[in-house]
Amino acid sequence: MQATMLRNRRIIVGICGGIASYKAVELVSQLQQAGALVDVIMTEHAEDFVRPLTFATMSHRRVYIDLWEPSGQAAETHIALAEEAELLVVVPATANTIAKLAYGIADNMLTAVALATRAPLLLAPAMYHDMYTHAATQSNLALLRERGALIVEPEVGRLASGAIGPGRLPETPVLLGAISMALGRNGDLAGRRVVVTAGGTHEPIDPVRFVGNHSSGKMGYALATEARDRGAYVILISGPVSLEAPYGVQLQAVETAIQMRDAVRSAIANADVLVMSAAVADFRPAAPMAQKLKKESAGAGYPSPGWSALPGGQVMGDQEGFNIRLVQNPDILKELADATNEWKGNEKSQRRLVRVGFAAETQDLVANARAKLTAKRLDLLVANDVSRPDSGFGTETNKVLIFHASGEVEDLPVMPKTGVAAVIWDRVVPLLGATL
Repeated sequence: MQATMLRNRRIIVGICGGIASYKAVELVSQLQQAGALVDVIMTEHAEDFVRPLTFATMSHRRVYIDLWEPSGQAAETHIALAEEAELLVVVPATANTIAKLAYGIADNMLTAVALATRAPLLLAPAMYHDMYTHAATQSNLALLRERGALIVEPEVGRLASGAIGPGRLPETPVLLGAISMALGRNGDLAGRRVVVTAGGTHEPIDPVRFVGNHSSGKMGYALATEARDRGAYVILISGPVSLEAPYGVQLQAVETAIQMRDAVRSAIANADVLVMSAAVADFRPAAPMAQKLKKESAGAGYPSPGWSALPGGQVMGDQEGFNIRLVQNPDILKELADATNEWKGNEKSQRRLVRVGFAAETQDLVANARAKLTAKRLDLLVANDVSRPDSGFGTETNKVLIFHASGEVEDLPVMPKTGVAAVIWDRVVPLLGATL
């Protein structure tokens, strides 16, 4: 998802002498594949774990190690590297290097470049848990944070020593997310607060069954990731999905439409943008059962309010079944539209909220989309035909039309959902105006 953000960006990856340095090989490879220009600087002891040739092969560029090589060219090179860098990433960051960076010690190629560059600094500490939690290491990290360094917290898990605790280097997708976030923190959504909903909702029938839909959440997660990479503070309100939360995004997990409605109401209090890409269930069972519904109880009367046995207790031959009475779920965007209308007499107390809706249709897409855009007083409405094989739930691509409140309609080609997300934010940014 970070490919667009990383293309042609100049990134220095500093490798320290820790066992987790082998994980940095994949990171460098992924950065290079995403189009970044990656210069690797290794400390002397990093060579004891991974050979420089490995990183040179992955980055397709020279690897820098010795600041004191006989020709003296390295002394000149470290200044050029420092000036050209857009981001300095140290991974794994050992306690020794963290201490040097905190106190401005520049006794090797990596620390000399760190002292000379004005690029943002991102550290991914990895070490034995007692070294990480030691007061000296924590004090050094706090000092670096005060100076603007970004710290990717280590994970808790099994360490090389066999011990369990904090100190594991996060996996590559987390590091890539942190890098993209660092590169985009001054983007066109910097200082903005955005709320994105994603996934479907599960409306319980009983403790083990639910009414739901096929939404995967991929579009919403792509929107949240893109907003993060443009500098926004992102709240992602997600129904049940099988996706990992994007790094740096505040995830609020919900299950039902009512829970999502309540979460949205709370989150938009100080928000600039709401993007409702979630496929919220239109209906829910009137009275979910407290215990698992047993098929043997069919025809035995009314198990709970809102339920009734089918006539005769039989359907389709000898199979038993139940009628489920459904009631309508709240329409979150419609409620917001109605509330906005009520607020018109007190506009100064209400923050301008750009609202983007989604419409998943299988027929009459244009007519349904226009009606939804108007009824819910949206700024943008993104519509797609989910019956298409390249635009349905769970696909990696999407084919959408964007309906503007002004009446304009954009017919976008089939593209990855990450690309659709980028276009949507391109259209949102001008709606935000020049001031916060």
